Amino acid sequence: MKDVSENNETLTPEIVVIGGGPGGYEAALVAAHTGANVTLIEEHGVGGSAVLTDVVPSKTLIASADLMGRITEGAQLGITLGEPHEDTAINVDFQLVNERLRNLVKQQSRDIRTGLESAGVTVIEGRGRLIDNTTVEVTDSTGATQQISATYILLAVGCHPRELPTAAPDGKRILNWTQLYQLDEVPEELIVVGSGVTGAEFASAYNGLGSKVTLISSRDRVLPGEDEDAASTLERVFARRGVTVMARSRAEGARYTDSGDGVIVSLSDGTEVRGSHVLIAVGSIPNTENLGLEAAGVHVQDSGHIKVDRVSRTSVHNIYAAGDCTGVFPLASVAAKQGRTAVAHMLGDTVRPLRVHKVAANIFTSPEIANVGISEADIAEGKVQAESAMISLPTNPRAKMMSVQDGFIKIFSRKDSGTVLGGVVVGPRASELIYPLTLAVDRKITVDEMADTFTIYPSLSGSIAEVARRLHHTTED
Repeated sequence: MKDVSENNETLTPEIVVIGGGPGGYEAALVAAHTGANVTLIEEHGVGGSAVLTDVVPSKTLIASADLMGRITEGAQLGITLGEPHEDTAINVDFQLVNERLRNLVKQQSRDIRTGLESAGVTVIEGRGRLIDNTTVEVTDSTGATQQISATYILLAVGCHPRELPTAAPDGKRILNWTQLYQLDEVPEELIVVGSGVTGAEFASAYNGLGSKVTLISSRDRVLPGEDEDAASTLERVFARRGVTVMARSRAEGARYTDSGDGVIVSLSDGTEVRGSHVLIAVGSIPNTENLGLEAAGVHVQDSGHIKVDRVSRTSVHNIYAAGDCTGVFPLASVAAKQGRTAVAHMLGDTVRPLRVHKVAANIFTSPEIANVGISEADIAEGKVQAESAMISLPTNPRAKMMSVQDGFIKIFSRKDSGTVLGGVVVGPRASELIYPLTLAVDRKITVDEMADTFTIYPSLSGSIAEVARRLHHTTED
C-alpha cells in the first residue's frame, strides 16, 4: 500500500469521489469551492440512487398519491368534482404520473451535474475501484480503463435492493423499488413484502392511487423500528382505507399464476397470497463488492458496510466513506452531512462530527411520520431520565378546519432541566413540523422556552407549544 506523502499536504489536494449520490456530489461541491482539484466518478448518473431510483421518484409518486387522497376526501370540506351529492370517479393516468417523475429525475440529475461542472468538478462516467489507497481505476461503458491518482478518496457508492432468490424481480409483475416507475397502469392488486419504511411508503402511496394493497410483515406490526404510537396510528389508517396487513407472516417466494396475468406469494406457513403485482421491499445491500477495498486496506463489516468513524474516515487515513454504504443512517441528508464532514476533515477545516441522536427522519406515508432525538423505548429501557407528553392532532383547531383525522405531536424532555431531547410528529407535512423540534434538540432548548415562543393561531405548530406547556415544571418541582 502506498503512503500519502507529507509533501502533498502543501499542494492542491487531489480528491477523487467514487459515487455521485448526495454523499458524493455534496462533498465534491464543498471540496471544489475550497479550491481542491476534484474528480467525481459515477457509473449510472449523477445524483445516484437517491435521485435516479429512490428518493426523488418515490416522493414524486407519493405527491401524486397525496393529491389524489386530498381530492378524494374533499367532500368532507364541501368540495366535489362533479354534481353535488354524486359519487365522482377520480382517474389516474399512471403512464403520465411515471413519465412526469422520470422526466423530473432526469432534470434533477442534469441540474446537479451542471452545478458540479460549474464549480470545477471533473465528472467521469464509469465504474471506479481502488487499486491502492492513492490510485483509482475507472472503467467506462466500452471497457476502456484509466487510472487517477488521489491525495484523498471518498467512497459514496450507495446500495441496491436486497432480493429473495425465490422471487427474482423481472420488472413486470415481480418488482423491486427501482422498477416501479416503468409501469403504465396502477397495479390492480399490489402485494408489498416488507413492512419497513420502503414497504410502508409504497403501500400507502399505491393504496392512495387506487390499488388494493396487501402488506406482508414478518414482524408483529408495521414499521417495527419506529415509535409504537406512530405505527399504531398508521395501522389504523391502513385498516380504514382498505390496506390488508398480514403480521407475523414471512414470505418464502413469489411466482406467476398459471395464466401469467398475476402473481402468487407463498408464505412460510403454507398460505398463498394472490395479486396482480408484488413489490419486494426487504432491505438493501451496500455496493461494496468488487470495489477494491481489501487491496486498499479498508475494513468492511460483516454486513458489507464500510466502517467509518465520526468524521467519516475509514480504517485507512486518507480514504473516507459516506452514505448508505456505511450503514450509519440510510438518509440522503445524513449522506450529505457525512460527505461534507469528510471534506472538512481532509482539508483541515472546522469539523462538526455527525451526531446521530440529532438526526431528523421522516416516513412519507399518509399521514407522514417524523421523529428526532430519543425515543419512547429509550425512556422505558432506562437509557435516559426523561418524560413525555402528547397531543392528538385532530384536536388542533387548524387540523379541524383541514379535516385532519389522524396524528399527534409528542415531545420528550429531560426530567431535571426540561431540555427537549426528542419528539415525534404524525400528521400532514410532518416533515415540515419536525423542524422546530429538531432545532430544539440541536440547540438544547427547554420546553419552557418553546412554550414561551409565539405561534400562529390557528396553526398545526401551535400544538408543539401546547405539548411543551404540558411538560412545564413548577419551581416546587
